[in-house]
Amino acid sequence: MTVLPLRRHRPSTPARLLGGDRLVTAALAVLAVPAVAALCAPLIAPYAPDAVDLSATLSGAGAEHLLGADQSGRDVLSRLIHGARTGLLGPLLVVVVSTVAGTLLGVAAAWLGGAVDALLSRAMDLVFSFPALLLAILLVAVSGPGLTAPVLAMSVAYAPYVGRLARSAALQEKTRPYIQAYRVQGWSGWAICLRHLVPNIAPLVLAQSVTNFGYALMDLAALSFLGFGVQPPTADWGAMVNEGAAALLQGAMLPALAPGAAIVITVVAFGIVGEALADRVARRER
Repeated sequence: MTVLPLRRHRPSTPARLLGGDRLVTAALAVLAVPAVAALCAPLIAPYAPDAVDLSATLSGAGAEHLLGADQSGRDVLSRLIHGARTGLLGPLLVVVVSTVAGTLLGVAAAWLGGAVDALLSRAMDLVFSFPALLLAILLVAVSGPGLTAPVLAMSVAYAPYVGRLARSAALQEKTRPYIQAYRVQGWSGWAICLRHLVPNIAPLVLAQSVTNFGYALMDLAALSFLGFGVQPPTADWGAMVNEGAAALLQGAMLPALAPGAAIVITVVAFGIVGEALADRVARRER
């Protein structure tokens, strides 16, 4: 006799989870600005990011330079637009790698249980105990500055955040009747996990990953500010803040203020979207 699986709740899409909230809509609109800037930087930037105009050194906002120029005479707006590429690419790579790795580890720990669960949980706790910035600085000290080493270090450091959440959600999902129904029908464990369990916990993992994006952006910008991340003359928000710090003493605030504001606004917007996703998922589970 064939046992039919009980009907399970269908995972909500991000659009359904976020619909109807003006604050979240505003945050998404804010995030669209750096995203478009990163994709279309060569088309919309008024100047090349490294174009030098010594006659405009530390000039204020004006018709030729809408956000002024830095101490090297480079257009701040153009560097801000091009800096969105490295500013968003690094966190995107961190979030993708850490989400995939963390989800696989968390689901494997919850599904297999026993010694495997204990080993993976202790490994995630061990990595979780190391500050992400310290881990990145150690890796940069070995391999040299750039974007690759910080992204790898941050991916390792952020994976336990996703892994612990995925494990907790998978343990709850594992006890639901539809999982037992699929087992009775002879489905393999990995087929059940990949086709049904993981899609059901995906909205919760997505909410954590969106929040992690903001944190990763802030951490990578901090590394660039300290000289461990993207190196000058490449346009990067964190490096621009560092370069513009000296200009503050000469009364020019925009070279440091503009990229700093871009970092803060983008991180806050990601936090709003992530919190809204988590809140909607929690409501759905009640």
